[in-house]
Amino acid sequence: MATGINRHADAMRLFELAQLFLKLGLTAFGGPAAHIAMMEEEVVGRRRWLTREGFLDLMGAVNLIPGPNSTQLGLLIGYTRAGVLGLIISGVLFILPAVIITGVLAWAYVRFGALPNVSPFLSGIKPVVISIILVAVVRMGKTAAKNAQLAAIGIAVAAAALLGANAIVALLLGGVAGVIINAVTIRSNRVISLFTLSIFSVLAGWFLKNAEAYTASAERGTAAASASLWKLGLFFLKIGSILYGSGYVLTAFIEDGLVRDSGWLTQRQLLDAIAIGQFTPGPVLSTATFVGYVISGVPGAVISTIAIFLPSFVFVLILNPLLPSLMASKMMSAFLGAVNVSAIGLMAAVVVQLSIPTLTDWRTIMIAAGAAVAGWRYKCNAAWLVVAGAGAGGLLQII
Repeated sequence: MATGINRHADAMRLFELAQLFLKLGLTAFGGPAAHIAMMEEEVVGRRRWLTREGFLDLMGAVNLIPGPNSTQLGLLIGYTRAGVLGLIISGVLFILPAVIITGVLAWAYVRFGALPNVSPFLSGIKPVVISIILVAVVRMGKTAAKNAQLAAIGIAVAAAALLGANAIVALLLGGVAGVIINAVTIRSNRVISLFTLSIFSVLAGWFLKNAEAYTASAERGTAAASASLWKLGLFFLKIGSILYGSGYVLTAFIEDGLVRDSGWLTQRQLLDAIAIGQFTPGPVLSTATFVGYVISGVPGAVISTIAIFLPSFVFVLILNPLLPSLMASKMMSAFLGAVNVSAIGLMAAVVVQLSIPTLTDWRTIMIAAGAAVAGWRYKCNAAWLVVAGAGAGGLLQII
């Protein structure tokens, strides 16, 4: 009897995960920061599967491994909720809608040589995405910034990101700062240490801001006279295994390996691939599907998609058993606490960076303000806000 009840409970968990991540896969526009904000709203605020502290711990952990952070966070939530099957269901259903949409657009692009005009709808979606991220930053920031020291680390990391620092470098330096500050026991030295480490995070991140370009240059050597599925798969497998930071870093890898070195892709096709990633929901790395289709048709799309996402599944499976021991360590707990608040700082920087080119007239400002009020005051579901934003963008362009 107990076994039957347990099986039913497990099946319900898997069904709930499938329902949630399919919805997110269809409506999660705006890149990793927006995806994380929507996951936090659903998993913590609505369904209460995790506490906000637990969610932040998972978010901090996935920031330490290569791959698309929001996708890996979804995988880890699935694993935490329902084991390996939960991980697979969460990951596949979060990724699949974006892959299918991108694949259809890639077919239309190859067939007709152009992309559909979706700019009116994007003009409404982008302000909503900014508001969704902003609400999540405020909500999670209150939990992550447990004291003045952690708050200062988050501010320093946000400043470093705005100055052009490499995101992963700033994140790691924030974690190191947290460990050192936690080790300081003399009160008179605490303020000095805090100020010094915050300045160090900004300057060191600024100095190392070209680390992404250096990593991209290491990928040279994939050049070949003609495209092959094996080489295409290997190229995206390597990217999925070493990619840190936002999905925009993917652009540097593709430009370096497939445009400049191999010539499999033109500069125009690369720009169109980036555009596809911008107006489709789900992971930005589904751009690989578009690129794979343009180069080698359906087989190229399938190989490229599997290759770029496979490392994330492997890394999360390896990471999950290590989390309890990591959290049991005082030093690692201090490190992850600082990484958590650093990740919030990076999200805050994204809000600023997206706001400047997006909130340019009364229409976009009005949509952003309305979405912020609806999300914060009335706790409206982010998915419905995205749909409403797209509709408002289309209507307001007529005015």
